[in-house]
Amino acid sequence: MRAEDGQAILTLNAGSSSLKIGLFSAALGVMATGLVDRIGGEGSLVLRADDGTALTLPEGMRTDFADHDGALATVLRALEALFPGLGIAAVGHRVVHGGPDHHGPIVIEGDALARLAALEPFAPLHQPHNLAGIRAAISAFPAAVQVACFDTAFHRSHPFVNDTFALPRAFYEKGVRRYGFHGLSYEFISGALARDWPALAQGRVIVAHLGNGASMCALRDGRSVASTMGFSALDGLPMGTRCGQLDPGVVLYLMAQEGMDAAAIEDLLYRRSGLLGMSGLSNDMRTLEASDTEAAREAIDYFVFRIQRELGGLAAALRGLDGVVFCGGIGENSRTIRARVAEGMGWLGVHVDPARNAANGPVISPEGAPVTVLAIPTDEEIVIARATAALAAHRERLEA
Repeated sequence: MRAEDGQAILTLNAGSSSLKIGLFSAALGVMATGLVDRIGGEGSLVLRADDGTALTLPEGMRTDFADHDGALATVLRALEALFPGLGIAAVGHRVVHGGPDHHGPIVIEGDALARLAALEPFAPLHQPHNLAGIRAAISAFPAAVQVACFDTAFHRSHPFVNDTFALPRAFYEKGVRRYGFHGLSYEFISGALARDWPALAQGRVIVAHLGNGASMCALRDGRSVASTMGFSALDGLPMGTRCGQLDPGVVLYLMAQEGMDAAAIEDLLYRRSGLLGMSGLSNDMRTLEASDTEAAREAIDYFVFRIQRELGGLAAALRGLDGVVFCGGIGENSRTIRARVAEGMGWLGVHVDPARNAANGPVISPEGAPVTVLAIPTDEEIVIARATAALAAHRERLEA
C-alpha cells in the first residue's frame, strides 16, 4: 500500500472509552475527522468533513461499540461508504508512554508492541487502550505500516534536574522519573512558532495546554526543558477530574487512615478530583464559568492560581520569559481564564489586551509588550499524520 498511489493515512487516538480519528490524503490534506464516544456502552460515531460539517453515515449501517475492535470496524465501514475505494497506506497511533528510550515515533514491528505493553504499569489508565487501538488496527489493516507516536518523546531533552526525583538512584534507573506528557501538542506548537514567529521560537516560551487534561511546558529554542507533569499524568495543574500536584503524604494518609487500597486511590485521584471534585458540579470549564455557586468559583480560582504558580516556576527554569502560548480546549476558547491568568503576572511581563483576547488572537498581548502572549489551536492529529507519512515513506524506500 503506497501513499503516493493515492491511499490515505489514518490516525487513531484511543482513550479508555473513546477513539479519535483523523483521515488524511497522501499529501496530508484533511479528508475527515471523527470521534467514537462511550465505547463499551451506548456508543456513538460522529464524522466531519475537512470544513467541519457533519458527514451523514449510511442509513442502516451496522455499528458495534462494545470494544475498540468493534469501534474501529464501525469507523472503517463508515469511511469505506463515504470514500469509495479508500485504501489505508499507514496508520498512526497516539501512545501516551514511550518510556525513557523513545525520543521519536517508531514503526510497530518485531517485539515493539510487547515492549510498549511492558510500560503499562507507568500509565495504567492510558497505555492499555492505546495498545488496544494498535492491535485493532493491525487486524483491520494487516498490510499497512503501523506507527506509534509518543506523548513522552518530546520531553526526553529534559536536563537531569528536571528529569529526576530525590529518591534513591536505583528507582531512576528503573524508570521512576519525570516523563512529561502532551508532547504531541507541544511539538505542534513548537512547529507553529518556528513557522510563524521564528524569532520567538528561538527564545524562552511557556506553553499552557489547558483542557480536561492540563499541563504546561517550558521551551527553549523549541525544545522542552521542563514540564508540570511528571511520572504520571496526575502531576502539576488541577484538571477536569485529576488532582494535579499532591503531597505524597496524602496518599499515605488515605491508605493508613481511610483504609483505601490502590484501586480506590486511583479512582479518587484520576476520576473524582480536579475541577469536578472541587466544584461538586462538573469537570467542564464552560459549566463552571456559567455557574454562580461558590464551589465553582473556588475551583476556577484554584485552577488559575496553579497556572500562575507554574508560570513563575517555569520562567525560573528558563531564566526569563519571551512568550506564553495558550492552547487546548480551555486555553484556545476561554477568554476569561486567559485574562485571569495574566492578572497579577505583570511583574513577569505577561499582559493581555482585552480586545485581542476577545478576538481569540492569535496575538493577545498588547503591542510592544515585553512578553508575547498567543492563543493557538493545537493539532495532535497532524503531528501524528506527518510522522506516520515520513516513516511509511522511509519504509518504502528501504523496501524498494
